[in-house]
Amino acid sequence: MDKTFLTKVRQAGLWEMPAGRLAQTHASSEAIKRAGMHLLEGHSKLDQLAREDSEALSVPIPDQATAEQQGWVDQLKNARGKAFDQLFVDLLRASHGKIFITIGEVRATTKNTLIRRLATQTNNTVQDHMDVLEDTGLVTEATLDDVASTIPK
Repeated sequence: MDKTFLTKVRQAGLWEMPAGRLAQTHASSEAIKRAGMHLLEGHSKLDQLAREDSEALSVPIPDQATAEQQGWVDQLKNARGKAFDQLFVDLLRASHGKIFITIGEVRATTKNTLIRRLATQTNNTVQDHMDVLEDTGLVTEATLDDVASTIPK
């Protein structure tokens, strides 16, 4: 689970940092631009930690986002204004909500102090990102329902 978590943190940054940069040029709202800056700053720090931990633990991590994540970035590249704003919030709030449970599970169970530190920092970052995305006023019930549908019962 620790290796999978390290990979997921790395891959999140590989698509969310480009998404944050796109928010600076494609968004119509200052709230979306602010959320994009939070993504850039938070994932820059997490990416650094993930790369350090990868090296220290001799665990290889990817240099590319998944095909699905790359598709999300492509969707964002092709959107502008209010359509970009909504797509940005929909994709990113769903992604953060889905990983939130995994972070808690890793943080609660890992025996590795480096992974525990990464999980703690990731938890704080993801909570910040969900807050700033929710502050845009664009999070929909459909997005929250999508996240809820992925939670094991």
